[in-house]
Amino acid sequence: MTPHRNIGFVAAAATLLAAAPLSAIFERWTWLVQAAVVVAVVAGSAALSRLGRLPLWGQVLAMLAGLTLGLTWVFPGGTELLAFVPTPATFGHFGDLLQASLQDMRSYGVQVPDVDSLLFLAVLGIGAVAVVVDVLAVGLRRPALAGLPMLAIYSVPVAVYVDSVPATPFVVGAAGYLWLLVTDNVDRVRRFGRRFTGEGRDVDVWEASPLAAAGRRLAVVGVIVAVALPLAVPGMTGGLLNNLGAGPGDGSGRPGQGGSSGRVDLFAALSGQLNQSEEIDLVKVSTNETAPFYLRLGVVDDLRPSGFQARVPTGRPVTRPLPDPGERAPRGVDQRRYRASVEVTKNLNMPLLPVYAEPVKTDDLNGNWLYDTNQQVVFSNRENALGKTYSFDYVRSTFSPAALRAAPSLPSDSLVMRQQTERPSVPAVEELVAQLVEGKSNDYDKVRAIYDYFSVENGFTYALSTRNGSSGEDITDFLATKVGYCQQYAAAMAWLVRAAGIPARVAVGFTNGSKADGGTYVLTNRNLHAWTEVNFSGIGWVPFDATPAAAVTGSVRSAWAPDIDAPEEVTPSAGSTSAPDAAGPSAGPNEADRLDKDTDQGLTLDQGGPAERSPVWPWWLAGALALLALLAVPALRRSAMRRRRRVRAVTPAATALPVPNQRGEARQVVVGVDAEAARADAHAAWDELLDTLVDFHVRVDRTETPRATAERLAREALAERGDAATGVRLLGRAEERARYARDPLTDAELQPALRTVRGALAAGADRRTRLVAALLPPSVLQRWRTGLAERSARVVTTTGQVRQRLTRWSPRRLLAR
Repeated sequence: MTPHRNIGFVAAAATLLAAAPLSAIFERWTWLVQAAVVVAVVAGSAALSRLGRLPLWGQVLAMLAGLTLGLTWVFPGGTELLAFVPTPATFGHFGDLLQASLQDMRSYGVQVPDVDSLLFLAVLGIGAVAVVVDVLAVGLRRPALAGLPMLAIYSVPVAVYVDSVPATPFVVGAAGYLWLLVTDNVDRVRRFGRRFTGEGRDVDVWEASPLAAAGRRLAVVGVIVAVALPLAVPGMTGGLLNNLGAGPGDGSGRPGQGGSSGRVDLFAALSGQLNQSEEIDLVKVSTNETAPFYLRLGVVDDLRPSGFQARVPTGRPVTRPLPDPGERAPRGVDQRRYRASVEVTKNLNMPLLPVYAEPVKTDDLNGNWLYDTNQQVVFSNRENALGKTYSFDYVRSTFSPAALRAAPSLPSDSLVMRQQTERPSVPAVEELVAQLVEGKSNDYDKVRAIYDYFSVENGFTYALSTRNGSSGEDITDFLATKVGYCQQYAAAMAWLVRAAGIPARVAVGFTNGSKADGGTYVLTNRNLHAWTEVNFSGIGWVPFDATPAAAVTGSVRSAWAPDIDAPEEVTPSAGSTSAPDAAGPSAGPNEADRLDKDTDQGLTLDQGGPAERSPVWPWWLAGALALLALLAVPALRRSAMRRRRRVRAVTPAATALPVPNQRGEARQVVVGVDAEAARADAHAAWDELLDTLVDFHVRVDRTETPRATAERLAREALAERGDAATGVRLLGRAEERARYARDPLTDAELQPALRTVRGALAAGADRRTRLVAALLPPSVLQRWRTGLAERSARVVTTTGQVRQRLTRWSPRRLLAR
């Protein structure tokens, strides 16, 4: 078993080495530490399963259990038992991480910061590969095939890396794979014994042979040709010299702008951008529209208790014709066509392109960029917005309040209605919405009632962070404290509109920034903004910005959604702009009304605040009781066995009765004795004695006769206890008579002798041995382990027999016959 264990640990190490290319994706090495912990648990589980001689399927189950425990320990959800035992809520936490990773994969660009969802996905993948590699290399003894799952890890950085992939991590992974092959080959050679040259001289195991030396030389040459040579050819990659370059040339020694510094997270990280003290240029846009609306970047429409999250977009290439909303403009909706040009700086690193709503044509973009007609976003699964320059035509729609009032409600069975009205059940929100929309007969009036509610007159104020609430629900806390920034206003309004039965979502993008010469807007991280979009039947998505206009630089108000905090009644024209210079921007860093400088626990577009959870102590109590019950099973089993043997050992006493014969003489006849019962009593007492010896760690030699065992115990373990020595000799004699004699011993007091021997053994053992014998009897554990091994052997034998029978009916054999 030792070689197998060695190969198992080498397989685990090779898996970690094969994961080295992931270092090109993550900024830090947190993923490697977490992956090492999980892979170590998987390797340990595999080693323990092989020590127990489990079949291959048992080893796989043990490794999967180890993978689950390792993930629970590294990524706890807060509801685990003993910090590593998963509960149903733990698997729900894992599902949330996987779902969040789908969006994070699209939102983050390399190099990726330590995001829990992406770390969980990476560690889960590495752990699963470790299981497959162990099965192939150790269970099936096919280490060469283990390169296939390792290759799956190799393909990840190649698929997501925008620039040339570094070469060093791939060389490290190749070394791990070669190490696994060499270890397996050495193990196979060792099975044949010591090598012999034919000249009468033994060869040491590690002495080089010409064939092995030739194989190593071929391996080195193969690695150089397959890995190193293509890296040195600039036409195939960036070139080896480029990979070893000095950086951007600014003397920093670091790569150029990229990573996550310019990434706009569609949920929680957006608040991080809001709180930046450094202003960074992200987008430059020029348009022939005089007063454009907000430049859209993404949409979040999956509502959770903690806020909105983004769904994975789907669409078709932008090189194909895009839908033109001007062809089906309803009455009361003015639609005009404009053209815009966008230049994305090196600071915006996302797979999303900023565009104005409803683009109808794009230029300078290839087929890798797709357009989602539902979310109205341009995205890519292969490319990044970093440094892109492109142009597009778009339609700007303005809506009259009369047209919105005339729009009918969407059918309840429509996809938009079902998907965009989903929301958690919060009684306080439902009650507030019922009060606001009371007496409103159409969707627009309901939306305006909710929109007008977020006013300074109702106590709402702007700040870069929210106040802590006491309800345990983010939406309830925000509506109670009435303090927050654009994310809170947009998400809260969308939630309330959904509660009114009207589809709504949150859009993320940029307000109008500073206008440079030539009509070009320069948009920075301080122009990041979020607003609400409401869907009206036959019209489409209509924007509403509930954030106080005085707090947003470049804020746009319209006839259907005017500035409700204006000092006097003003009806601005469509597309008018309110941008007070004295007001801090929606993404300003250090406003005077900021409340909690270092905390941001309001309703964000991601998971900004924890949802209310049920108490944890019932889980701890149930887990403790379950653990105690599990620990008590061996002791209860031992007690039941002792009680059953004691009942079996009750033998009726022998009685002598006078019986006259044919001559009239009295003859004594012994009645009331069952020879089979006496033998069973002796066997039960002897089995109990052997289990007692195992419990108290006294050596048991199965090759000895009962009398020899009794004499050895009387001399060694029970030398100073005369009554115990007499008792063990009585037990040995009874077992010997029961095995070999025609008549068993019938008049012996076996149970008192057994109790005496057990008491003497317990008195001679230390406290730890007595405690283990009472709580976790080794005799029971040994019997269970032996039974499991026997059942596994029977399963393997049965499987082999079934496979052999099936081969008899194989088409190849039948055709051969």
